[in-house]
Amino acid sequence: MKKLGLVVNPVAGVGGRVGLKGSDGPEVLRRARSLGALPRSTGRAVQALEALSRLRNRVRVLTYPGEMGEDEALECGFSPEVLGSIVRGETTAGDTRAAARAMEEQGVDLLLFAGGDGTAKDICDAVGRRVPALGIPAGVKMHSAVFALTPRHAGEAASMFLMGRLTRTRDSEVMDVDEEAFRRGVVDATLRGYLRVPEQRDMVQGAKAGSVPAEEDALRGIGAQVAATMEEGTAYVVGPGTTTGAVMDALGLEGTLLGVDVVVDGRLEQRDANEAHLLELVRARPCKLVLGVIGGQGYVLGRGNQQISPEVLRDIGTENVVVAATREKLLALEGRPLLVDTGDEELDRLLEGFTRVVTGVNEHHVYRVGGRAGPPATLDAGPAR
Repeated sequence: MKKLGLVVNPVAGVGGRVGLKGSDGPEVLRRARSLGALPRSTGRAVQALEALSRLRNRVRVLTYPGEMGEDEALECGFSPEVLGSIVRGETTAGDTRAAARAMEEQGVDLLLFAGGDGTAKDICDAVGRRVPALGIPAGVKMHSAVFALTPRHAGEAASMFLMGRLTRTRDSEVMDVDEEAFRRGVVDATLRGYLRVPEQRDMVQGAKAGSVPAEEDALRGIGAQVAATMEEGTAYVVGPGTTTGAVMDALGLEGTLLGVDVVVDGRLEQRDANEAHLLELVRARPCKLVLGVIGGQGYVLGRGNQQISPEVLRDIGTENVVVAATREKLLALEGRPLLVDTGDEELDRLLEGFTRVVTGVNEHHVYRVGGRAGPPATLDAGPAR
């Protein structure tokens, strides 16, 4: 029987919805919990394992105790072999590294891990490229190219790999972002190494690509267009990124480049809002949501903007989402669709289809969200909405 190693970082992503932009370090965890943050990675691990459940009698699952994989495997009907030991509620990066090394010693065919960039770095430090590995996206940022598109894609890709229907692997970048700098609005990403990841382009994300100076004029045009079409009395929830930052610049407002801001009638109503702030606001007045696209990956939701939770999205309404991106960023996707990974699969399906993407002054393109990759459908440039 094939052996699947499962490692869950139970605190990964806990800071996302409360606006902390990460979960690294005990002080951040304490603060996140004081703000009411709940574990996120365990549920996403379960989503991935559900997609693997048909292999219950054909795959041996090796994992670590309790919330590091045992609980999730049992919930999905597996009978896992449990290695090592942990202190419940006090797991560390050292536990993640120890788990990965133990599974390498047991000769697992694939190491499936739930977490974010920090977890990927720990897995990389422990096993390098010696063991094929795949990430279940459960962190906040996830700039690394080692994660599946969604938890369900992780389970499906793992199933294909273990059953021999997916045989090729590629060395994929593990990027780690300095979270302290990130909270100050500075992206300081460092290449930490590579993991050997199953190669399946329509199931595994690429690395995040940064903006280039040549796009500055296009960004100014996008910012001016979105600002000019804002409606009186409507609250605009503005997501993170350089594209949405151009909207704030056009309004003459100092927002948070890597946080979520709220604008009403040209004034900054809430800076660096978390999920609780947004829920209170969107239930009190009409709202629209302004989102950018992550370069190289194509994500609109689910990477770095977890404050905009499924509950927030449902209250705003999927019809009130404004997406903005430069033409160059869309072309760089080479026909791959825009992506959403909200954690709510029903909501993700509602967001699939085609959307207008503001690409400049009086200019938009129509582009596919979700579904299978293929050439994007576009319209001639026209009034952007």
